[in-house]
Amino acid sequence: MTKASDLLVQCLENEGIEYIYGVPGEENADFMMSLEKSDKITFVLTRHEQGAAFMAEVYGRLTGNPAACLATLGPGATNLITGVADANMDRAPMIVLTGQGATARLHKESHQIMDVVDMFDPVTKWATTIINPDTIPEITRKAVRLARSEKPGAVLIELPEDVAKLESNEKPLEPRRYRRSIADRDDIVRLAKRIAAAKRPIILAGNGCVRKRSSEQLAQLCELTGIGVLNTFMAKGCVDFVKPYSLFTIGLGAKDIVTCAIDAADLVITIGFDMVEYHPHLWNPNGDKNIVHIDFIPAEIDKNYHPEIEVVGDIADALEQLHAQLRELDFEFDLKQQQNTRIEMMNELNAWENDTARGKVKPQKVLSDVRALLPPEAVLLSDVGAHKMWIARHYQCHEPNTCLVPNGFCSMGFALPGAIAAAMVQTENPVVAIAGDAGFLMNVQEMETAARLNSNIVVMVWEDNAYGLIAWKQWAEFGHHTDLSFSNPKWTALADAFSWSYHGVSNSEDMQPQLAAALEHQGPSLVVVSIDYDENQKLTEKLGQLTCTI
Repeated sequence: MTKASDLLVQCLENEGIEYIYGVPGEENADFMMSLEKSDKITFVLTRHEQGAAFMAEVYGRLTGNPAACLATLGPGATNLITGVADANMDRAPMIVLTGQGATARLHKESHQIMDVVDMFDPVTKWATTIINPDTIPEITRKAVRLARSEKPGAVLIELPEDVAKLESNEKPLEPRRYRRSIADRDDIVRLAKRIAAAKRPIILAGNGCVRKRSSEQLAQLCELTGIGVLNTFMAKGCVDFVKPYSLFTIGLGAKDIVTCAIDAADLVITIGFDMVEYHPHLWNPNGDKNIVHIDFIPAEIDKNYHPEIEVVGDIADALEQLHAQLRELDFEFDLKQQQNTRIEMMNELNAWENDTARGKVKPQKVLSDVRALLPPEAVLLSDVGAHKMWIARHYQCHEPNTCLVPNGFCSMGFALPGAIAAAMVQTENPVVAIAGDAGFLMNVQEMETAARLNSNIVVMVWEDNAYGLIAWKQWAEFGHHTDLSFSNPKWTALADAFSWSYHGVSNSEDMQPQLAAALEHQGPSLVVVSIDYDENQKLTEKLGQLTCTI
């Protein structure tokens, strides 16, 4: 006979779970005692459950396999939910483990008791409770399979404290993986002919393209056809930005240089496109664009997104088949407008590398210097705020999954805990997180976790003493903004309190030397930049005057 909590740990080990991040409580004490005996799973104690969820999310996004986050019942579970929702909507595989009170008191009012399973239902792919210990192997196998299946997401397993003490004769189920279904060959043939008949096709690459095989096949397709690729925020790096077919990132919500390319297109080829990132009404407002859809799943129904052809199945395989079909066809595309878009955007990106502003540093200059210092395989994580818009537009990637942007649920507080998990996965590569002063302080307690783990991370805070993105959006719509300002801690004292190295930047000329020093430091480093957010309004005004020549 095996104790239920021991059996759950054995099942998680059997599924290849490497890390559980969390804050335990009284109601999952049996599980923690069982976990302590494991030599296959590492438990990472965090300072807040939300931080644990963001760590598990980043692990899932970087590896394609789930990590787990753990909390006790009641307030522990509610603290998890924002990070879990973020992972689920950003399509990161995750297992959520929560404790619960004894089953004898779940039917009535009782201390800290609430219906955790129902609460998590809207933000997970599946949420369940273990009532019978004999079901643990099936529940765990189903949970991991669902979490990994397209589109990936979060799954909740709740273990009540009395059930954890029960015993079972069951054994873990052997994980048996399946191959994704492949697209119908007739659909591929139709798609190839439709693309060959177009004059100005363009590719809109979404989150599904950052899977390694998908990005490799996408690059081969573009090498063959020359068709330009616009990527969404979460698809950054799906094609190397130095390639002539990279048209950079789309999704600001306002017309930008790169949107001129989609305006000019007579066929939009969406690949792995996810509506949670960039709604079609922003790039197809009249619903008159010719669209073809390649994805793991059928298209979401939307009046602005009504594809004439849907190729449903494994993306990498579909692109490989499409490549083979197009090799046999004649096509002649007019891609001059796309080439001009790339040149214009490259000029925009390169215009700031020698900026010499003092007192405050322009966002464009910061990101130019960050890109210049980081190797292609380095991982950059963005929090949510005005800086995210600048990262999306001005930070370019060579490889997939080297710029992690939360762009589905878009939760602030993501970057610091996410960087800790990224450093666990990318042990040989630099990890840099960029956050605003608002988002950074939302999970500032994880500075202690980073110090305790001696995480090799650099967290860069863009200081403007305000909720800058909200101010930007209010100003753009109403011509002014409400009072959104606040004060900040003494950054040097904060870094010292948590034994982090500290680097302050207020002049452009200091950006690269200070960042380089932070990257060389063994352990966590804090870089605080006095950021010039006057550039927000200047960019809005500039884009408002943009006209596209087709």
